[in-house]
Amino acid sequence: MNTEYRILKFRPGGFVGLIFLMASLAGCFRPAIPISMSPNYPVDVFYENQQPDRPFTEMEWLEYKEEVPLTQQQQEPIKGRMVKRGNNIEQKELLLARLTMQAKKLGADALIAVRYQYYSSATVNGYSMRGMAVKYQKEREVGQ
Repeated sequence: MNTEYRILKFRPGGFVGLIFLMASLAGCFRPAIPISMSPNYPVDVFYENQQPDRPFTEMEWLEYKEEVPLTQQQQEPIKGRMVKRGNNIEQKELLLARLTMQAKKLGADALIAVRYQYYSSATVNGYSMRGMAVKYQKEREVGQ
């Protein structure tokens, strides 16, 4: 049996050129759906340690509270710890979305001093999110 094996030989610059060509072509393509990691809310959101960079007028404090019964999985400790308690980032963003929609209905431009609190009891997970709805001042109102 006569078996022939052929070995492909690349010149030293050929392999680097191929990698460069592949990398440059990959940069030409964009995903069909733009990916954004931060949510887009209907009003600006500033947490307790942040302030807007423009003057504003306070409107009113808004708060969203809810208590949810614990699931069976949340009631079972793992190695003596209740690690399944609480809510995840998606649930927290949903709370903030509800609060920002309340602010938008009032005609606010932003929420400032936003604060999130969580608590847990033997039967429920409770949380609240609170923030001050504000309206940005127009430039001519600042001097008045």
